[in-house]
Amino acid sequence: MSDFLFARPTFVSGMGAVIDLGGTLEMFNESSSPEEADFLALKNDWCAVGQDIRNAMAQFVSF
Repeated sequence: MSDFLFARPTFVSGMGAVIDLGGTLEMFNESSSPEEADFLALKNDWCAVGQDIRNAMAQFVSF
């Protein structure tokens, strides 16, 4: 599973989130253009599919 779309909070940002009622401190991965965002999302999706296939092949070969 990829964590590409998720923020990676630190302890300090977690403490700040307690008082950030407007949600202004939370930042997500950003791309310079919609095309780049689509490319990165598709790349990560296919990498996850490839990893699933590798895991299935490894499980099949181990029998």
